[in-house]
Amino acid sequence: MAYTDDAVKAKLSALNESQESIVTVSQWVMFHRRHAEKIAQIWLQRVRDSPPPKRLSLIYLANEVAQQSKVRRRDEFLIAFSPIVAEATAIAYKGASNDIQEKIRRNVEVWRRREVFEIPILDAIESRMKEIDETRSTTKKQTLGGSFFKDSSAGSTPSELQPLVPLQIALTKAAMTSNTSANTATTEYEKMNDPQTEQPLPPVQAARLSHLLKTLASAESSVSEVIKSRRALIDGLEKLLATNRSELTKEESLASQLAERKTQTDTKKREVEDAIMRGFTDDGPGAHHQSADNEDAGRPQVEGLTPPPVEAITPVGSPKPEPSQATHGPFTDEPEEPLPEGFSLPGISQPDDSSVFPDPSNISPGGGNDFDLGANGSGAKRRKTTHDEEDYSQFAGGDLDDDVAALLASHDK
Repeated sequence: MAYTDDAVKAKLSALNESQESIVTVSQWVMFHRRHAEKIAQIWLQRVRDSPPPKRLSLIYLANEVAQQSKVRRRDEFLIAFSPIVAEATAIAYKGASNDIQEKIRRNVEVWRRREVFEIPILDAIESRMKEIDETRSTTKKQTLGGSFFKDSSAGSTPSELQPLVPLQIALTKAAMTSNTSANTATTEYEKMNDPQTEQPLPPVQAARLSHLLKTLASAESSVSEVIKSRRALIDGLEKLLATNRSELTKEESLASQLAERKTQTDTKKREVEDAIMRGFTDDGPGAHHQSADNEDAGRPQVEGLTPPPVEAITPVGSPKPEPSQATHGPFTDEPEEPLPEGFSLPGISQPDDSSVFPDPSNISPGGGNDFDLGANGSGAKRRKTTHDEEDYSQFAGGDLDDDVAALLASHDK
């Protein structure tokens, strides 16, 4: 079948994920390797327009063609696919299911392990895939937070930096494409101009030079896009920088004003304190004492503490004998009141004054006297106590209880 763009589109439309379909189409494509550049562009457009399952089949086709080209030492398709394979892989990877993404990752690992493409191209492919994974993870977090919070769409980026985010994203994408294109163009150029490389026939060399021109033009265009994106980002940063510089000038002026006011306030405070201290000094010590007296006058009077009264040994209400009439009782040294006149106890005879107070002339120096000196030597007499057995029968005629009268009667017997 002769080569036409429609024939390529037809072959790619009939492609499916089976091994037989992929091998058949790859053989037809490699047969028309002279049109590698055109076939690669049609393939990229087909990747953009196809659904995720179809994109996976197209990635498998590129894998088969690239590996066969490397084995057969045919560089046409490797050169044609190198500038666009990162973008095509990212398109196929983005929005695909987890199963399809896992298959694309394994395919990229095969390319790296077998060194199908150059290292910078493989790095660009993996970087694009990683960026898609991070973007998807961030989107899920924002969607989850958006159901609860109002400002989830803004994310964690400050409002002042939000205008710079699209510029930075555009710059990153342009830089990745530019790096791939520039590396491919540099490699191809050095290969074509290597003195040790054998020069091909003029028709082949003319074709390669024509392809190199296209590669260099594509790289130049991608680098120009990077320059444009970077300048836009720099403009945004300069605007942000100008705004911050203006605000910085205002804040520095405000800081100086506050510092000056603080110094003035501190000076005024010290002056007031000095005036207060001078006022105390001018009043003199008398004013100080007067102030202290006023303070004492304003304090409440507290009653002093007094010790409790000592309890008397003699019970309250006991009769107190007159000093001149104090006598000694029969069983104690304490003074005893004299019995009333005409009072007598039953069975006890009341002595007269002569027996109680004998004549001092009758006192003999020997023992057996009716009195003895007190401990204080005052000559106070002690009453003589008799121990004769008393007659309890005298109480029998009294008004006694029966059991007491019986006890007394038994005692007399």
